[in-house]
Amino acid sequence: MSESKSKTKDGRARNWTFIVYPESAPANWRSVLDNARVQWIESPLHEGEINPDNETEKKAHWHVLLLFPGHKSFEQIKEFTNQLNSTIPQVCSNAKGLVRYMAHLDNPEKKQYSTTDIIGHNGADVAGYLKATGAARYELIRDMVRWVRGTQCNELSELVEYAADERFEDWFPLLCDNSAYIMGEYIKSRRLTPKPVVIRERVDPETGEIIQVPIARGRES
Repeated sequence: MSESKSKTKDGRARNWTFIVYPESAPANWRSVLDNARVQWIESPLHEGEINPDNETEKKAHWHVLLLFPGHKSFEQIKEFTNQLNSTIPQVCSNAKGLVRYMAHLDNPEKKQYSTTDIIGHNGADVAGYLKATGAARYELIRDMVRWVRGTQCNELSELVEYAADERFEDWFPLLCDNSAYIMGEYIKSRRLTPKPVVIRERVDPETGEIIQVPIARGRES
């Protein structure tokens, strides 16, 4: 693993992570961190997961990410983990990757969790870490294009309402941030483009003549 840009040569770092187990953590473990005024992110409770040997079940646990404005030492973070009876703290070299891992977004072979159950404490911005970038953003836009084409969507409002109800975790933030324009233009272009027609042959019941009837695409039935 490459050394984090936020990590110094003496081992101090801005971002640290560890695991908390319900069976050993004190009942007020969240308050311990909240009262320290540190920004931190809590994963959904991971439970019912199977170890790599596919035989034994992992202990239920939470992933915790601590976010500091300045560098902190291992000893300073160990003061927290001692109070929580958690695992040994580790430097987090990729905060975005860890937050995504909290829901197993990039691990389809693992049990999936809702990103809405990832909780930011003391102002930690979960949405910022989950925001799609690069290739992932283009893939989501492609998915929206396919949905519009498949449903014959005619208004941006239809797409936004669907995203808010059914794709709140990925499409909706993308539309709110920077993709509404391209999707709106795409929908408008489809709406203004003349629809091709299909020709259906019918027999005139009076004359027996075969006649051709144009039918707008999408109304063939």
